[in-house]
Amino acid sequence: MFGKNKQKMRRTYDELLLEDINRAKQSWDNKRETQQSIYGIGEEIDAEVEFEKAKYQLLFREARRRKIKGKLQASVIKINEL
Repeated sequence: MFGKNKQKMRRTYDELLLEDINRAKQSWDNKRETQQSIYGIGEEIDAEVEFEKAKYQLLFREARRRKIKGKLQASVIKINEL
């Protein structure tokens, strides 16, 4: 009775956080690929890559703080193995 709504809400927001982490990782990877493929890159692209990286790291730290477990993307596993 008590706390069931809180647990349900926590699970819902944890799932949303995992989805946000996946989107941020995909966006960061996309920006990095763009940065690598363009010759003579500008400061704007560098700033976008750094922004996406910071956004991903912030979300990832929040998930670790909450001790959320979920699926890892293959790209995350590959980076952590290196």
